[in-house]
Amino acid sequence: MISKNKIEEFIRVDHAGERGAVKIYEGQLLALNTLVKNEKLKKIIEEMKVHEKEHCEFFEKEIKKRDIKPTKLLPLWDLLGVALGFGSTILGKKAAMLCTASVEEVIDKHYQSQIDQLDKTEKELKKNITKFREDELHHKDIAYEKGATKKGCYSILDKVIKTGSKIAINISEKI
Repeated sequence: MISKNKIEEFIRVDHAGERGAVKIYEGQLLALNTLVKNEKLKKIIEEMKVHEKEHCEFFEKEIKKRDIKPTKLLPLWDLLGVALGFGSTILGKKAAMLCTASVEEVIDKHYQSQIDQLDKTEKELKKNITKFREDELHHKDIAYEKGATKKGCYSILDKVIKTGSKIAINISEKI
């Protein structure tokens, strides 16, 4: 049976991650509403943001229901999420879409690891994480369809985003 502490880590980090995804999309939309005009990209990002908000709301309810303390670094993650979204979007559509693809590739592995660890005592949590993983994989596919690339300098951006995402996950699990 999976420990209560492990479940709390899962929910804490998943809440932070889904909230971070919302903040990334908010940053992208800020750039699209001010400096970068691309209505098609804006529509795509708005649609993906809806899923991330649903995921975040689920984990917010779980945090309250189970009396789990969210990560103490939420304000920092909020700021960094908006900055990442804004910055990637002002670099152009390929960078904005790579931001989504890179984050979702990390989240795919992260969620799969959790799914593999959850047992029948956490059926509802496992079901939701499985669904959220499928949504994230869909976002990744959309990002590649819409121009995400790892060619040239974009490979550096991919590594930076993935490294940052992994660091945020490791920290948010614990504090």
